[in-house]
Amino acid sequence: MITDQIVPMHRKNPPFPANNRSTDQFHHHRRRDRVLGSCSSPSAAATATNRRANFVIELRSQNHEQNSYNRHEIVTLMGKLKHVPDDFCLYETGVVAGRFYYQQWFNALETIVYMWQVLLDGRISFMPRLVQNLLVPSDTEELNSRLRVLFKSRIIGLMEGDSVMKLMKKLDEVVQEIDRIDLLLKKPKRLMVHIELSKKKEGNVRERELIRRRINEFKAGMECLVDYLDGKVSDCSDVKVLLLKGVFNWNKIYWFIKRECRRLDDGLPIYADRMDILWQIHSQQVMVLIGETGSGKSTQLVQYLADSAIAADKSIVCTQPRRLAAMSLANRVEEESRGCLEDNSVIFSSSYSSSHQFDSKVIYMTDHCLLQHYMNDKDFSWASCIIVDEAHERSLNTDLLLALIKDLLYRRSDLRLIIMSATADAQQLSKYFFGCHTYHVVGRTFPVDIIYAPETSHNAEFSFVPSYVSDVLKRVGEIHRTEEQGTILAFLTSQMEVEWACEQFKVPYTVALPLHGKLSHEEQHRVFLNYPDRRKVIFSTNLAETSLTIPGVKYVVDSGMVKENWFEPGTGMNVLRVCKTSQSSANQRAGRAGRTEPGKCFRVYGESDFRSMPCHQEPEIRRVNLGIAVLRILAFGILNIKEFDFIDAPCNAAIESAIKNLIQLGAIVLENGFHKLTKDGRMLVKLGIEPRLGKMILKCFENRLGKEGLVLAAVMSNSSCIFCRVGKEEEKQKSDCLKVQFCHPGGDLFTLLSVYKKWECVPRDKRNQWCWENSINAKSMRRCQEAIQEMESCLQHEFNIIIPSYWRWDPETDTEYDKILKDVILSASGDNIAMYSGNDNFGYEVASTGTHLRLHPSCSLLIFGERPRWVAFGEIIAMPNQYLVCVTSVDFDSLQNLFPAPFDISQVESRKLQIKVLTGFGTTLLKRFCGKSNTSMKHLVSHIKETVKDDRIRVEVSVDHNEVHLFASSQHMGRVSEIVSSLLEREGNWLENECFDRPLFPGRHGLPPVALIGSGAEIKHLELEKRCLTVDILIHGPHDVDEKELLSFLEKLTSGNICALHRLNGIVSQENEKWGRVTFLTPEAAEKATQLTPVDFNGCKLKIAPSRSTFGGDHKFLSFPAVKVKLLWPRRLNRGFAFVKCHPDDVTGMVDDFLHVNIRGKFINCRKSVKSADTVMLLGLDVDVFEAELLEALTRSTNRKILHCSLPRAVAVENPPLTALEEALLREVRSFIPSTAGAGSSKNECVHVHIFPGEPTEYFMKADVYFDGSLHLEAAKALEQIHGKALPGCQPWQKIECQQLFNSILSCPASVYVVIKDQLHTLLKKLELRKGVEIFFDRNDNGTYRVKISAQATKIVAECRRPLEQLMNGKTIISERLTPPVMQLYLSREGFTLQKSIQRETGTYFIFDRHSRTLKVFGPLNKLDLAQNKMVQSLVTLHDNKQLDVHLRGPTFPPDLMKKVVERFGPGLQSLKERFPGSDLTLNTRHHIISVRGSKELKQQVEEAIHEIVSTTNSTPGQTIKCQTASSQTPSCSICLCDVEDGYRLEKCNHEFCRSCLVEQIESAIKNLGKSFPIRCAHEGCGAMLLVPDLKALVLPDKLDELFRSSLGSFVESSFGKYRFCPSVDCPNVYQVTDDERPFVCGACSVETCSRCHLEYHQLISCEMYMELKRDPDLSLKEWMKGKEDVRKCPVCQLTIEKIEGCNHMECRCGIHMCWVCLDHFGSSEECYAHLRSIHRAIV
Repeated sequence: MITDQIVPMHRKNPPFPANNRSTDQFHHHRRRDRVLGSCSSPSAAATATNRRANFVIELRSQNHEQNSYNRHEIVTLMGKLKHVPDDFCLYETGVVAGRFYYQQWFNALETIVYMWQVLLDGRISFMPRLVQNLLVPSDTEELNSRLRVLFKSRIIGLMEGDSVMKLMKKLDEVVQEIDRIDLLLKKPKRLMVHIELSKKKEGNVRERELIRRRINEFKAGMECLVDYLDGKVSDCSDVKVLLLKGVFNWNKIYWFIKRECRRLDDGLPIYADRMDILWQIHSQQVMVLIGETGSGKSTQLVQYLADSAIAADKSIVCTQPRRLAAMSLANRVEEESRGCLEDNSVIFSSSYSSSHQFDSKVIYMTDHCLLQHYMNDKDFSWASCIIVDEAHERSLNTDLLLALIKDLLYRRSDLRLIIMSATADAQQLSKYFFGCHTYHVVGRTFPVDIIYAPETSHNAEFSFVPSYVSDVLKRVGEIHRTEEQGTILAFLTSQMEVEWACEQFKVPYTVALPLHGKLSHEEQHRVFLNYPDRRKVIFSTNLAETSLTIPGVKYVVDSGMVKENWFEPGTGMNVLRVCKTSQSSANQRAGRAGRTEPGKCFRVYGESDFRSMPCHQEPEIRRVNLGIAVLRILAFGILNIKEFDFIDAPCNAAIESAIKNLIQLGAIVLENGFHKLTKDGRMLVKLGIEPRLGKMILKCFENRLGKEGLVLAAVMSNSSCIFCRVGKEEEKQKSDCLKVQFCHPGGDLFTLLSVYKKWECVPRDKRNQWCWENSINAKSMRRCQEAIQEMESCLQHEFNIIIPSYWRWDPETDTEYDKILKDVILSASGDNIAMYSGNDNFGYEVASTGTHLRLHPSCSLLIFGERPRWVAFGEIIAMPNQYLVCVTSVDFDSLQNLFPAPFDISQVESRKLQIKVLTGFGTTLLKRFCGKSNTSMKHLVSHIKETVKDDRIRVEVSVDHNEVHLFASSQHMGRVSEIVSSLLEREGNWLENECFDRPLFPGRHGLPPVALIGSGAEIKHLELEKRCLTVDILIHGPHDVDEKELLSFLEKLTSGNICALHRLNGIVSQENEKWGRVTFLTPEAAEKATQLTPVDFNGCKLKIAPSRSTFGGDHKFLSFPAVKVKLLWPRRLNRGFAFVKCHPDDVTGMVDDFLHVNIRGKFINCRKSVKSADTVMLLGLDVDVFEAELLEALTRSTNRKILHCSLPRAVAVENPPLTALEEALLREVRSFIPSTAGAGSSKNECVHVHIFPGEPTEYFMKADVYFDGSLHLEAAKALEQIHGKALPGCQPWQKIECQQLFNSILSCPASVYVVIKDQLHTLLKKLELRKGVEIFFDRNDNGTYRVKISAQATKIVAECRRPLEQLMNGKTIISERLTPPVMQLYLSREGFTLQKSIQRETGTYFIFDRHSRTLKVFGPLNKLDLAQNKMVQSLVTLHDNKQLDVHLRGPTFPPDLMKKVVERFGPGLQSLKERFPGSDLTLNTRHHIISVRGSKELKQQVEEAIHEIVSTTNSTPGQTIKCQTASSQTPSCSICLCDVEDGYRLEKCNHEFCRSCLVEQIESAIKNLGKSFPIRCAHEGCGAMLLVPDLKALVLPDKLDELFRSSLGSFVESSFGKYRFCPSVDCPNVYQVTDDERPFVCGACSVETCSRCHLEYHQLISCEMYMELKRDPDLSLKEWMKGKEDVRKCPVCQLTIEKIEGCNHMECRCGIHMCWVCLDHFGSSEECYAHLRSIHRAIV
């Protein structure tokens, strides 16, 4: 201890000097028995005073620490002393704060009593201590007498003090609340209210009992102190909560008083049960104590035992499963017991040595540590009581320890065993320990309501996380919106789920906090902070279940899942997997909501799911490898392990697996039928760690690598939490980059060794900062260091092994030690060996089981892009996919030398897959080969697997590299290649035949002629006669047909080629489902297909019919909905009276109002109902009056509210049979349907009738009538005519009422529904309020959401549909800035990230239509423009700053290139960025690339910098040259002869061109007809045609029309006169030239043209004659005039005139009068007649 420093007062505080006081107050109180003598200095005076004073009173620190003190407090105390000290000294630091010196006993006695009085009153913070240099027995007796009176009075006062009175007041309040609730419960109320009140009463009753017991326990403790002060001797059979003996120790009594007061104030639940618990322990040997987390059992029980001396004659041992918990509990108990126990009475034992001796009263240790001590002392002779805490965890060590103690209890009857737990199966433990008593400590929890999720199937909105995660997220959001304030605690299973939930939960006025074991202490502490004006939402693993308590939690959301480590004996593997939690754990989680106030627990699973959960967590002994357990059992001398008395015995397979593994490790051998420990086995038992880790340590020491072996074992046991990868995605990527600098090509264990070695070299005070800068978990590193220190201690004490402090292995150089370490790891992991399967998706084949697993994404080997042939791994985790973790590459030679051999190496080698690469395929071909969502690929692989009987077959398509990779064994590769090649060839043929159709002109009164445009933008077929090219395929039977097989089937049957396919989604037509439409290249093939119907195909019936909607493949169905009409007619007459229900006060008024009601010319009678006070009875009604007519008349006659009107009915009348009624109704309706309806359909096909059979109680007959969608006008007319008519065979009063309904359906995908949900439902509610409209909303089986509108008029349907269309159909983004290269970026990885970002920011959703190549945005209407602008601007910016990738992996690059790049330029590429200022560079460790945002020149500069590293790494100059030239081989465009920029590969030949060059080639073809078509590849010697996918990818939609016009012109021009354009100016129509002079009527311009001579149509005249007539229009007239005397011409106008009869006077149209005989002409008729009379003598 540091020497006390004397501080004279005259130096520090002049008003109060030590030996030269300046006040009279101190002078006249100074009295001494003898002279003190003179001192030369204050220091000397103090020394002299200390030497000569008879009595010294010290003021000491209460915590016995070197504190600095408040001098003012001491000076104030001195001023209040009645007897001034003769001298005093004060100190700055130390245990003693000051000393007061007295010569007179009386003065010293009064002062010490006064100081104790002040201390008991709480007015000073120092402990007084009297040092008697002059010892007189009577003085001691006098002091004890005075203090006994003082302490007793204070204790009695405390028994009725403020703390007790405060609790009594609270008790009264609780009692009054119970009485109030009792009064409320006696009154009638709803059931839910009654249940709620009952819960409140239950909680208050529990609180009342707890308060009473706390007060009683406090008084019992105080009474024990009073009895001790009074000198009462307790009977040894009695149980005293505080047992004090011997001389009075006033310090100890003070601390007892203080601790009891603190216990009363803290109010831990176990305090109320203290006496009962001690009685149970006193009266029996074993007890099971169940107490909820937070009850105080772990810290208080050991103190209760020590205080009461029950089972405390030796050490009290309390075990914990974890070292950290044991250490913190020991510190806590030591702090709470300060002054009550002797020094070092509470310790934490971390010694691994089995020979350690204990002399402390309370010892905390791990159960593993106690098992180690059992090796040396099997009777635990140094312990009187053993407390096994946290038994609910049922760890392996806990179960072994309990089994050993059970056997020990037979030998030691004085030993007490207490098993403590929060949720353990008490009944099982009690039964195991001889039926011992179980005591339950009631926690201080409040009532918690349990709310289960409805029993429905889970549909995750986010497919990339398990459904329970999205369910938890959704429930948390609902709680925040609907529940009052309070912290929300949600339980998930892993760090990944927790961080994903925190990232996704973006709700205003909340703060989402993660909580998991990999967070630092500071980050975990955030959950305990307060966030004003924001609700705290904590997403946690099961860390928050029992390990810590978060205050303020009111709501708990339980996923019902937990991640556990399971050992599978069948495979011998440790698998970390997600499984259901237990009922006890679920209840423990629920209890977190009731710590401070009543709470709620929301379970995202159903109550039946809860009942199906196991009652308690599966013990660890049934979940883990039993290697260490088997070793220990053998070390205990038990030869037959299966006879060991387990609490829960593991399966025999697990024991056999452990034995096999231990034999492999050389830890045990089989001798004489029994397993015995070897030398290594005995050492492993002493080490007490996992056998394979111990084997590593021993083997390393054998190879002079002791330091490396210890570190290897420590880091392997903490491998999952050394690297920190937490936070947002950017922070995780940064952590990945930082990890690269530590990665070692040997694997994960070598990487962890490298981390520890570098960490150890960092100065101790800078290690935390170093860990932070390198994303290393500092806590895990310290845990590794502590584990190493413990193992070193064990090796030193148990085996006398000298521990080296130096490293031999160097991570920077490849030495012989790398191979030695690999051999060590292999020898310890003989069962955990895997071989590379040959395929990355299969990953590695575990040798012992044959299962295929991939490396975990965090594996260090992936950093080097290599797949070692053989690896050893630590364990398997499932998340939910299974991965190998803690992987190390091993040498094949070492594997062959392993003895005993764990498996047949040659047999495993023979199963390796071979690879074959097929190349030269286009992107579209490969995508179609794979099918939508890879369905075709899956079907193909399944077919191949079934064919060759090998489930490992795999076909992988690399669209980016235009390759198909085949993986199969050497035996099956030929057959697999044959199947895949044939299918690729078939797909290529379809792609070459693919066409798209275009109408020659917009159709107005029907469908126009169409042209099929195919490869090379060439017209493949021109259909002018409107023959069918497209057929509808309807399937009856199973609908999961393979479309590729179906298309091949159709082509084979028709001997034709299919050029287009259009799949339909669930359009149902009664029995048949319309599967899709197929377009053939010729109408003959389409006609042949329709003639085959029906036809069998793979177990289902195909019906093939001509498509009635279009002749081509790209047109849509007619959009007008079918007309559905509901008809009603009565079938039961009324009985002549009716009842009207109203408010009782309105009855009299209504009777008066109804007296004058006239229905059908008759006044009705009315009166009050005799039976009901709220009913009016109406009499005198006609029997054929119905409710609508009656209610209308009554409503007009009164202003009072009619609640209900009913007409009692007679029995139903007999009607003709339903078939007769249907025929009659069909005849009535059919008479209004025109004979030409339905475009060739009969009347029967246009109208359907269905009459429903009526139930006896129904008033009306009901029928549905369906009209063809195009007959809406005829349908309206028919309904108008039949309304009010009675069908033949029915009574006249059975008149038909028509209810015409028009339906319209809209649908949207689930992803769209998520963003429009709120606005959609708001709109639907608004539309539902509209009169005459019915809205139906539901979810289809395929996941889409559908809205159906029904109304009585098309106008209403259209008005309702319009706003829904705007919302559900989204907005098509149209912008000139979205060029094809820009749109292509949308489909890239960066575009996907951009899309997600904008969607989160704007609350919208984007969908790209690959057929029309358009982009749509969906969401709230007020955010669509914002989302559109952001997307367009972001894509354009992304294109301008296009990210270019510099690859760090390739055949010419060294495997460790990425690591060398990080070492050279830093994890964030800082040096590289400084080298190129303004550059934006990002390292992607997963894909081994550097992303460059900027120009190609910048990319080239970065590549040069990378190749500088490569050139210094490669060993031969040839490789360097190859690397440098590889990057410079940039392909050139065959059109512009420059480097390809924004390249595009053609589908047919895969030649790459500049996209702009191809566009120019197509535009040139559009402008220049003739030989421009077909458009072909411009590469030299190629000539492959551009396919339809090429055209659609390169040409904008508006340009496609121009391309079609040019292609059509070229087609007509090259048809050698077979086709011609319509002669009208700019008419786009085409007709076929014929030889039979048939007319061509143009559908575009309505002009009639002769198809032979191409002139206007000339009916009944030959083409030759018509052409002559065109040259001489009078030719026909001249021929007609020949030989006719009565035909002449006018001499003036030459008009041909035929004389039929009459006189010879003729008048021409030109106005002249002429003589028919001589053709003279005159001005008037008189002149002409005069001429006839004079010259010709006659008129006739």
